[in-house]
Amino acid sequence: MNPPRYKIVFDGQLMPEASLEMVKTNLARLFKSDLARIDGLFNGTPVALKRDLSESEAGQYLSALQKAGANVRMELDQAASLSLVPTDDHQETAPEEVAASSPISTHMTCPKCGHEQAKSAECSACGIIIEKYLARQAQLAEVAPAAAPVVATASPYAPPQANVAEQLPQYSELKVLGVSGRIGRVRYLGWLMAMTLCFIPIMLIGTGIAAMSSTLAMMALGIVSIAAVVIGIFIGVQRLHDIGWSGWLLLVHLIPVVGSVFALLMLIIPGTQGVNRYGPPPPPNSTAVKVLAWLFLLIPISGIVAAIAIPQYQGYVERAAEYQEQ
Repeated sequence: MNPPRYKIVFDGQLMPEASLEMVKTNLARLFKSDLARIDGLFNGTPVALKRDLSESEAGQYLSALQKAGANVRMELDQAASLSLVPTDDHQETAPEEVAASSPISTHMTCPKCGHEQAKSAECSACGIIIEKYLARQAQLAEVAPAAAPVVATASPYAPPQANVAEQLPQYSELKVLGVSGRIGRVRYLGWLMAMTLCFIPIMLIGTGIAAMSSTLAMMALGIVSIAAVVIGIFIGVQRLHDIGWSGWLLLVHLIPVVGSVFALLMLIIPGTQGVNRYGPPPPPNSTAVKVLAWLFLLIPISGIVAAIAIPQYQGYVERAAEYQEQ
């Protein structure tokens, strides 16, 4: 009775420590073939790499191919008599000569950089010595831990997982002395009123200084006026930023008539919802800011009422005086 014969079957599976590119390179070296032919072994279809082998021969092929990273298996060859591969009547070949009968390609692919070139011992693109490179890869595969997990190569087309967006705070920082940041309509009125209330006592002090020295009073008045203009510019620029406009538009105030309309627009137009190019939105208004804003609105209202009431009162006084004279 003849002893059983075996075959080596491969269905595209890899050993745990192997990578796909490394296995393809090792198989191309063992079979003395190019990578284009080796790619056909990884389509998921079982392929008999060698048939009609004795148990010891099959073990040698199994060990050599598994060291190359291919997860092959040994099976009984029921159709050994129909196999076209060499049998015991023919000269035995080593695993490196399995594909010697295949047409030999005159081109090769560099196992490191993928450069296509004529067969050579050295890659003309990256300069590696191919045999040394393959030997090093095989050595690394042998010393790698057997239980090392296979790390999937990240797709170059996958979206980035890191958060690359700029991390912005929820609200912008409030800074009176500066042109960065944003303030809304209510805070704009409140800060203007606060500035007015702060300069009232300063002006009263300046009046007292004027009684002693007019020159000193003029210098103090000039300094206070410059400070008020600068702070007003800071506040106005931040209000324009809240709308989404450039701070340079504040120069429109210098145009007669148009400047008055523009100042009114700054009090009417609401700010941008959410983040704009000048930063996050301003924080919610405090109670003090709301009170100051209402006080600021009372100033023009009081002026209008006074402009109407004072002439009426003067006319009433004049009519009363005329009546008494009669």
